[in-house]
Amino acid sequence: MAPGPGARAGWSRRAQYGLFFSFLAAIAGLLIGLGLLALSLVAPNAYAGVRGAALDVTAPVTGALRSVTDTAAGLMSGAGNYWDAARQNAGLREENRKLQRQAIQARAIFQENVQLKSVLALRENEVATVATGRIVGSSLESARRFAVLTAGSGDGVAVGMPVRSAAGLIGRVVDAGSTASRVLLISDRANIVPARLLRGGQPVIATGRGDGTIDVRPLEVGRNPFRPGDFIVTSGTGGLYPPNVPVARVIRLDDDGAIALPLADPASASFAVVGRPYEEAALPQAEPAETEE
Repeated sequence: MAPGPGARAGWSRRAQYGLFFSFLAAIAGLLIGLGLLALSLVAPNAYAGVRGAALDVTAPVTGALRSVTDTAAGLMSGAGNYWDAARQNAGLREENRKLQRQAIQARAIFQENVQLKSVLALRENEVATVATGRIVGSSLESARRFAVLTAGSGDGVAVGMPVRSAAGLIGRVVDAGSTASRVLLISDRANIVPARLLRGGQPVIATGRGDGTIDVRPLEVGRNPFRPGDFIVTSGTGGLYPPNVPVARVIRLDDDGAIALPLADPASASFAVVGRPYEEAALPQAEPAETEE
């Protein structure tokens, strides 16, 4: 039904009832408050009982609200802890990667120091040491096997001098510059090393195969004297290489000989020692100049 011509816009009976009951609630709350105030002044013990009853009534409601509040706070705190844990986890992973890199660097430095100490000890015990240098390159993938050593004629290095590391024989010098030299490795086909079998002392000849291995043959034809795992050392025959320098280890038998692997690997050896020949006569001698009569 449309409102009468005298009714105000936006005014209804429901609004009137709401306003009336609100007024009644306010008056009731005021009366209750005045009654409680008077009761607390007149009969404090009775007021304490009323207050306890009110506490019993409101406690479950307060507990329920507190549970909701704690749950919400726990959710917020859990989310914060999750993101904080993710951030800490990422930081720990990065720190772990840094520690791994530092460990690798420390291991490399330690290995280099071990090699350097071994070479220094070798140089101290080697009477005929000429120079010590770093191996800066080796041709391990080509048919010819060479290595470059940072020691040259300025350090006293000459063509024909033997080169060895702490692990064993590397080869001999074939070219010598003023600050660097080129070494013919014992695995090269042109390098022949007079040697002997460490077990039993039988003389053998070690010849490079050009593929990183060494062909070992006995001087006496007959039964194959080699066994897998045998060690080959220099014999000192020929005057170039000093005796008892480790050369190679037998890895497999081959007809009347064997295939051996060099003990000194230029790819892993950082330093090497250049020594004098076992006999000075083994060095190539310069031809005397012709004199005119």
